[in-house]
Amino acid sequence: MTAPTIRAARADDYDAIAAVVDDWWGRPMTPALPRLFLDHFHTTSLVAEDVDGLGGFLIGLLSPSRVDEAYVHFVAVRPDLRRSGLAAELYERFFALARAAGRLRVRAITGPGNTGSVRFHTTMGFTVHGPVADLDGPGRDRMRFERSLDVGPGA
Repeated sequence: MTAPTIRAARADDYDAIAAVVDDWWGRPMTPALPRLFLDHFHTTSLVAEDVDGLGGFLIGLLSPSRVDEAYVHFVAVRPDLRRSGLAAELYERFFALARAAGRLRVRAITGPGNTGSVRFHTTMGFTVHGPVADLDGPGRDRMRFERSLDVGPGA
């Protein structure tokens, strides 16, 4: 098996991503990933492709309000490529992009029930906080992840 090629996302990648995200996550996730993320943040997002097509993606941004931070909004890997290291490689590429832009930390969030995400982010050197009550509105508790870009794997 040939490793997927990782490249900067393009705005026109949205349709391919939207076509698979619900299936890959096993639940409706498209509402959490509107087209605006690829229209406005494709230059800070990544796409992985292999001979079978889309293999994974990371939607990330450099915060315009917090100039020392970057944020990972969404990451997904095709089921047959999970545990291959692709998600970690997508994150490492995003860390490098954020470092090059002078960012000092990366943040992300997930729901408290997403124990796989909590484990993955811990492995990637993130500090985990939470659950934080009502972070995304009443009854929408979230786990917060934060990672300094000067420590951890790949730093």
